[in-house]
Amino acid sequence: MQRYSWLNLIFILLLIVSCGKPLPTLDNINLETWKGDLNGCKGKRLEMQQSVTEQKVKLLALDEKQLIKLLGRPDQNELYKRNQKFYTYFISPAPSCNSSSSGSVKLIVRFNAMGLANEVTVN
Repeated sequence: MQRYSWLNLIFILLLIVSCGKPLPTLDNINLETWKGDLNGCKGKRLEMQQSVTEQKVKLLALDEKQLIKLLGRPDQNELYKRNQKFYTYFISPAPSCNSSSSGSVKLIVRFNAMGLANEVTVN
């Protein structure tokens, strides 16, 4: 009898863990093009800036793996105090692209110590 109790508990735990939050869909953003435009050097991300700005709220509460699966690896990442992380995606060409633009527009996602996105900014 006790054996079945353990099996039921394990089954319930596996069910809870496997039920994750689905990835959001970002309208008017071609994710393959986004991922292919590293550091924004090709200017393709710049065409999607308005859509990214309008839908940045959809990225909140995603964990790091989900964000990477959705947007690809970040162009820059920074580890901050208290295990906070910042992922940066350049929307306009980054300074490393040898472009003539002085300032870059960036999508910055801040993760808390639990690994969840708690702030998303475009500046």
